[in-house]
Amino acid sequence: ILSAGCSSHEKLLIGGYNWDKLAIIDKETNEIEWVHQLQKEDDGVNDVELTRDGNILFAYEGGARLINKAHEVIWDFKVEKDQKQELYTATELPSGEFLLAVCAHPSRIITLNSNGEKVKEQNFDSGIENIHGQFRQIYPTKDDTYLIPLMNKGEVIELSQSSEVLRRIQVGGNPFSAKVMADGNWLVACGDGHKFVIADPLSGSIIKTVTDDDILNQSLLFVAETELTSNGNFMFANWNGHSDDKIQAKIIEIDSKNRIVWTLAPSDKITNVSAFYSF
Repeated sequence: ILSAGCSSHEKLLIGGYNWDKLAIIDKETNEIEWVHQLQKEDDGVNDVELTRDGNILFAYEGGARLINKAHEVIWDFKVEKDQKQELYTATELPSGEFLLAVCAHPSRIITLNSNGEKVKEQNFDSGIENIHGQFRQIYPTKDDTYLIPLMNKGEVIELSQSSEVLRRIQVGGNPFSAKVMADGNWLVACGDGHKFVIADPLSGSIIKTVTDDDILNQSLLFVAETELTSNGNFMFANWNGHSDDKIQAKIIEIDSKNRIVWTLAPSDKITNVSAFYSF
């Protein structure tokens, strides 16, 4: 995916709700190496990913799309906009298929084949009337369940393939993403709760909370996608779409003692970041 002459530094594919571009940056230099201009109707990106084939997968409010580095569309799945549906999850499964999740009544988890054709659909009731407040990133687990951060309920549920709620944990805020860590705990980004937390799914308790009181010289705005990096750090998108504060870092990486080790500084080229993918 990298153009000739690019270094082998860690890269980040980034996108964001209310930003009209996707970009790849070199994490060491913060330089932009590739930009994809979104179509006007695509504004609303909340999930981005580099596939195993080197293509770029992203979810936008009206659907999900797979493109190549040359900006050519491989497939484009659209929601039923006349039904006021929204789509914010798009991820590649180990099988090579793709998982999408649609905010709707009922909410839907959809599996596409490699050609972007629907092969499976699972409906569930989020219990949230406001479609925009249902969820953002749904995470498929190795146990064939789904972690679903329910925004307007401030909680994360684990859902079975038969749409049974197996676990439910209150985390506060309006959670954006929830991921299973290597130790089995859940890492949850809490949106306008201005924090991320680690929850123990066995006890249902919160065992770690990080707010801007814990991080020197940075304000946590809407804490969007959050992940545990391969070296044990925490990286999270600091989306500013609900705040007049535009001077905070777009992405922040901290170590286990909450010390900042890297940031993506504000710039006029990158408006909002709510989703990223490291490679």
